[in-house]
Amino acid sequence: MAYSVQKTALTLQIAFLLVVNIIFNACTDKSETERLPYYNKPNFTPLFIGNKDSVSLLVPHQIANFAFKDQNNQTITQKDVEGKIHIADFFFTSCGSICPVMTNHMKKIDSTYKDDKNVVLLSYSVTPWLDSVKILKVYAKRYNVTNPNWHFLTGSKSDIYTLARQSYFAEEDLGFTKDSTNFLHTEHFLLIDKNKRIRGIYNGTLELEINQLIKDIAILRQED
Repeated sequence: MAYSVQKTALTLQIAFLLVVNIIFNACTDKSETERLPYYNKPNFTPLFIGNKDSVSLLVPHQIANFAFKDQNNQTITQKDVEGKIHIADFFFTSCGSICPVMTNHMKKIDSTYKDDKNVVLLSYSVTPWLDSVKILKVYAKRYNVTNPNWHFLTGSKSDIYTLARQSYFAEEDLGFTKDSTNFLHTEHFLLIDKNKRIRGIYNGTLELEINQLIKDIAILRQED
């Protein structure tokens, strides 16, 4: 009975906060800095939250902790993106179809924000059993990647696939329940804020969407 009462109280609290945010957004001056939505579920239903004090309750989903090796044999973990904006994509070095397009589009983001140490790019290999540190190093050189904040990552297949599907929602709701026996291949770029929450999803093969991503990064940089 006590659990039921607590659950009802929490539901009412969340509903109240949602109503407050709707009113807040309706009354906010349109000239105020634009805010990006939050994404809390793999179906990518946007949540527009004007009151930042409500975010933790309304958007509990965050990118999980991780640890992978990059092209320089450095271990990259969640600590390397704490308090920073990061963009994630999923590729493999032997991919000859969409991956070169995605990498070139990531380079466009890189060229825009390469001098900003608070913007990090994470490119996860979906064939980590093939893409060793050495292979990733060669791949990075092929694309003239010199930014120390762009990491090509390899590691446990299971860990990468779980992180991609259940933290980044990389394959949206269709891939959320898949396991590592199902090959992961997605063109999505994910924009993650300083608090490890998802703020945008983009088609990494379309230049128009990459241009929007670049603009959205600028919006996130202005958030507290």
